[in-house]
Amino acid sequence: MNYYNEIKNRLIDNEIYSRVKDYSKERHKVIAYFEIGKLLNEVGGKYGDNIIDEYSKKLVVDVGKQYNRRTLFRMKQFYNIFNNSKVSTLWTQLTWSHLRLLFNLEIDSMNYYIKVIIDKRLSVRELEFKIKSNEYERLPTETRNKLISKDSVEVKDLVPNPILIKNKNNIEIITEKALHHLILEDIESFMKELGNSFSFIGSEYKIKIGNNFNYMDLLLFNIEYNCYVVVELKITELKKEHIGQIQIYMNYIDENLRKINQDKTIGIIICKQDNKYVIKYCSDDRIIAREYELV
Repeated sequence: MNYYNEIKNRLIDNEIYSRVKDYSKERHKVIAYFEIGKLLNEVGGKYGDNIIDEYSKKLVVDVGKQYNRRTLFRMKQFYNIFNNSKVSTLWTQLTWSHLRLLFNLEIDSMNYYIKVIIDKRLSVRELEFKIKSNEYERLPTETRNKLISKDSVEVKDLVPNPILIKNKNNIEIITEKALHHLILEDIESFMKELGNSFSFIGSEYKIKIGNNFNYMDLLLFNIEYNCYVVVELKITELKKEHIGQIQIYMNYIDENLRKINQDKTIGIIICKQDNKYVIKYCSDDRIIAREYELV
């Protein structure tokens, strides 16, 4: 096989295809780069990596300056990473720009982000933020084990710890009201931070219990898991009375708002400091606690 001509022809084909078929050019590029990466891996194995330097000098002249040494080695790296049978085959649905951000991740982390990109239709910028904020590493260990073994997960499993809350105005003194305000300033970002498919129902959601009115900090609904989600905000360490409070709210929602085809309400307590013993001895496994961090 004439490796150089084969690589050159595939690159030329990709250049032509990208001008003619805009709707699928990214997928064509990804597949072309993967196949070229395979060829580069083979030729490098036979003649050493210096042959790739030689190819890059010729390809810059024959095809285009973008096909320099660095780009060819990225293609080779791309093939070596995604040829691994443990990597999700869903990567073929991603763009080259998305894939490049995944190159230095561990396989389990990579598989997580591949699924998130597709499920949430992430832009390259959104993916970059998630990777930099260590979203995968912030998932509970139990959740990561479920994802690796491909066990089913619940809505509460995918809520990271800590939860990152944007503090655009650099507020120093945080009260519950201030924390609430920060969340409402960018509620869409907050719901994305919680996980998949959250929608906003209300803030300081008013309910009447007996003769008294109570106000839930946030009431959300998760479309994918078909359940209401009560969120309570605390700027202190988690306390046992916080469990009792949110449990009452959840039971109220189940009795008065939840429809027969919907799952039971989930409770998320966002606090300054978790207390594992309070959660350990809580009899309601629908309730989870997560710390917050201002960014």
